[in-house]
Amino acid sequence: MEIIRLEDENSPYFESIYDWNYAWWGVRDGISPAEVRCTLAHSLNRGDRLPQTFVAVEDGQALGMYQLSMIDDLYCRPDLYPWLIDVYVAELFRGRGVGRALLETVPENARAAGLTELYLYTTHAGLYEKFGWTYVGEVDTFRADSPRERLYRLALQHPGGHPLQGL
Repeated sequence: MEIIRLEDENSPYFESIYDWNYAWWGVRDGISPAEVRCTLAHSLNRGDRLPQTFVAVEDGQALGMYQLSMIDDLYCRPDLYPWLIDVYVAELFRGRGVGRALLETVPENARAAGLTELYLYTTHAGLYEKFGWTYVGEVDTFRADSPRERLYRLALQHPGGHPLQGL
């Protein structure tokens, strides 16, 4: 398994991440297929520009993904950024270490983008702590399907252990 940075909409993996995201949050939030496709196409940046999209691949198949983003759909907390978003493992590949492989690359990829910290929110308890994330507390999402979720922060450090200066 390899974790790659997706930088081209013509990649053979783009359709998989589009399908996942449309089925996941596009349908839930009433966002059109065209808008989901456009959003994902604009998340394929090079260099240190955000957003960035990373995909776990093996044998020519996309297995899972995540994104680093300056903005997120947690509109009630515009004071928090940047975000780890859209962490997803395709159902067929769950339980095979794909999520672990993805999450283990987050700190390195975030540091390469010049980030000093990341936030995420989730319903999962006990997962992200295994990867160095600190539980901050409950947060209101104002979504009918999941009105309160867990907020986490990851402080990023230089490989030598010295914290980077703030954004």
